[in-house]
This record gives sequence, structure tokens and C-alpha cells, in this order.
Amino acid sequence: MTRDDYGVWELFLPNNADGSPAIPHGSRVKIRMDTPSGVKDSISAWIKFSVQAPGEIPFNGIYYDPPEEEKYVFQHPQPKRPESLRIYESHIGMSSPEPKINSYANFRDEVLPRIKRLGYNAVQIMAIQEHSYYASFGYHVTNFFAPSSRFGTPEDLKSLIDRAHELGLLVLMDIVHSHSSNNTLDGLNGFDGTDTHYFHGGPRGHHWMWDSRLFNYGSWEVLRFLLSNARWWLDEYKFDGFRFDGVTSMMYTHHGLQMTFTGNYGEYFGFATDVDAVVYLMLVNDLIHGLYPDAVSIGEDVSGMPTFCIPVPDGGVGFDYRLHMAVADKWIELLKQSDESWKMGDIVHTLTNRRWLEKCVTYAESHDQALVGDKTIAFWLMDRYV
Repeated sequence: MTRDDYGVWELFLPNNADGSPAIPHGSRVKIRMDTPSGVKDSISAWIKFSVQAPGEIPFNGIYYDPPEEEKYVFQHPQPKRPESLRIYESHIGMSSPEPKINSYANFRDEVLPRIKRLGYNAVQIMAIQEHSYYASFGYHVTNFFAPSSRFGTPEDLKSLIDRAHELGLLVLMDIVHSHSSNNTLDGLNGFDGTDTHYFHGGPRGHHWMWDSRLFNYGSWEVLRFLLSNARWWLDEYKFDGFRFDGVTSMMYTHHGLQMTFTGNYGEYFGFATDVDAVVYLMLVNDLIHGLYPDAVSIGEDVSGMPTFCIPVPDGGVGFDYRLHMAVADKWIELLKQSDESWKMGDIVHTLTNRRWLEKCVTYAESHDQALVGDKTIAFWLMDRYV
């Protein structure tokens, strides 16, 4: 191995004499490092595919480079961004009426046509990045460049996205760059035997509520990793944009926990602001829109950060839309009240409480209402009768 000028170690493996790759497609691969705390086996941070073998708990990294005849070739152009997004959020594994983990192929054939018939023009897919803990709904990511193998192969996912484009549907990816799984066996945590390779050290590197690790956005290699990750999903899989998860947690060292934002600018531009994280968000939005001007960038922020949806060249964070969480929460709140307790002024305030010219995505409900400690609107209305 050789070390470059930036301190990065690299090893180049040329193809075999017959032109075949040095590592056969489908091989299990790991990186072994002799660290001060002992020998450490890790899955490559850039692994493109990982699987969980029967009877095993940790995932295994797979060298994924299929022969040309097995690679999926996209047939349909990406649709233009509509003036108004009508987004259907879905989890591939939970999308079947049968009690099973659904597949990319079944979602492509059975679910996408229904989404189109219902009048949506975009589908937002959860849980694409590989995650060992299935019950995390995909938010405790272990392998950032690998689509989840629970649902099929990378080629199956490409086929799904191509079919969506054929139907005129944008495909948005729920991307997680706000934190990482704390798994050490098959995740980034402790990658080189330390707790600071990709993350902050000490308490700042741990999210106490999510039980996960927090990236050090001030590290050049972390920036390279995350920026290239965003580009990878756009280039390789033809996603039409992202919904960035947990952006509020990124922008403040208190992560927005036990905080009430009143609109005072000192709450947004003070010592609690993670400037490195905000700069990263500006960089990734600049990259996305620089490479793909029609790509959609949605940020999940509950703080009301000023400049959130102002373009980067104008000094803003650069998102196209802010995910307006309060609206969906308001519908659930109203369903828990008697009709005569509803206050129209309160409802109007919730719907219109946004910054000047800021575009927002407002759901009737999303996984944050339907799955995380609550239930769907349909069940709020009729569960006592079924």
C-alpha cells in the first residue's frame, strides 16, 4: 500500500492477464487493519453491495462488478421536475399486502402503477442505504453506497427507477447523512480501531437519543465520502433528488433536542450552530444542483433555519424545499380532539408559518406520524370499528 499527500492509504489491483478482474464479482471482501487495539476486520466504507448470510448476524461486504451483459441499461429519460410535487412516501419492504419483506421487482410491477393511478408525480423511497437493523426503517445506515440487499440486487433497483421514469414519476431517495449506525462489525463505527475515523470523538460523536454516531463534517475525508455518496446515487441509479433526513440534528450541537425555537436569530447563528455541518449542506446542495439542475433537494428541518431554501450563490443553505413537519403533526393533533375544540386560526397559522418565499413539502402523514410512536390517519379515524 502507498500513502498519498493527504494521508490516504491506497492499493491498486490490476486485472488478471486474461482481462478478468483481480477480485471476482460476488466475492466477499473485508479490509484487515493491524490497529493499536488489535487486528480489526471492516467492510469497505465504499462497498457497493452487502448481504447477510443465513445464520449470520453481521453483513458481509460483496465485491459488486457484474459483467457488462448483466448490468442494467436505463431505457427511459428522467422526467422534468413538475411545478408542484405530489409525493408518495413508501418503504419497499413494507409495501406488500402479504406478511413478507417485499422486493424491488414486486414494487416495480405492483406498486408503482398504483402510485401513478392515484395521481402522484413522485415517489420517495425509504430505507435504500444498507442497514443491519431492519427495525430502524433504514435510518441506522451501515453501508452508505450499497442499496439494501433485503429487497434485491442493485440491478433490480435500477430497473425499478427506470420503470418509474417510464411512468413519469420522479424517484426521490431518503438519504441519511445526519448520523450513522454505531455497529462496529459491519458499519463505519470503529473502522480503523478508533472512534474518530469518520466521527467526532467523545460525547459530541454520539447521538444519545438515536443511539448512533455523528459525522465530523470538518474532516476533508468525511466531506469527500459524503459528497461522493450523494453523487453516486444520482449518477449510478438515476435518482431524481433527495430528502435529507435529520437536518436539524446536523445544524446544531444540541441537535434541536429539548429546544423551542422562537425565531430569534441568536438561536440559529450562535455558538450552538455546527458551522461545519451547515457548510457541508451548502456544498452538497451546490454539488447536486451543479450536476443536475432539475434535481430536487428537500431538507427535514423543524427549527426554521433562516436562508434554508435560499440558493447557495445567494448565501443560503441551498435546499429547494423544507419538509414542514408541523403540518402533518397538526392533523394528528386535531384527530385527537373533539371537533368543537378545533381553532381555525391555529390551523391557518400552522399552514402558513414559513419564511418569505420558502417552498415547503407538507405531508398529510409520513412515517414520522404513521410508524414512529403513532398510527396512520386511517386508523385514527376507524380503528375502533375494525
